[in-house]
Amino acid sequence: MTTPVDDELWAALGDPTRRRLLDVLLAEGWGTATGLSGRLPVTRQAVAKHLGVLERAELVVPRKDGREVRYAVNEPRFARAVEQLTSVGAAWDARLRRIKTIAESIEAARSPESGG
Repeated sequence: MTTPVDDELWAALGDPTRRRLLDVLLAEGWGTATGLSGRLPVTRQAVAKHLGVLERAELVVPRKDGREVRYAVNEPRFARAVEQLTSVGAAWDARLRRIKTIAESIEAARSPESGG
């Protein structure tokens, strides 16, 4: 059974900076916009915007800590993303195997041994 695709989730994961933010958050457990901007080649404002996109996609969860907001990966939602990526990858693998089989059949029909 294939997993339904969540376009908002895919859009959020489509940006390399957001994927890098998720990598850092997964490795460190949490981060603030200020702290994360020191780890990436983007401004604090850009990090804050990317975190907003990840928050809307429910991939990160904010927690107020004094004047700062700490972000952590929403693990159930992230697990859903991994499930979707696996499902889509498997579907594309099947399509590519079918294309390969068709191409091989065409090539075999054109080869001199087959009289084509």
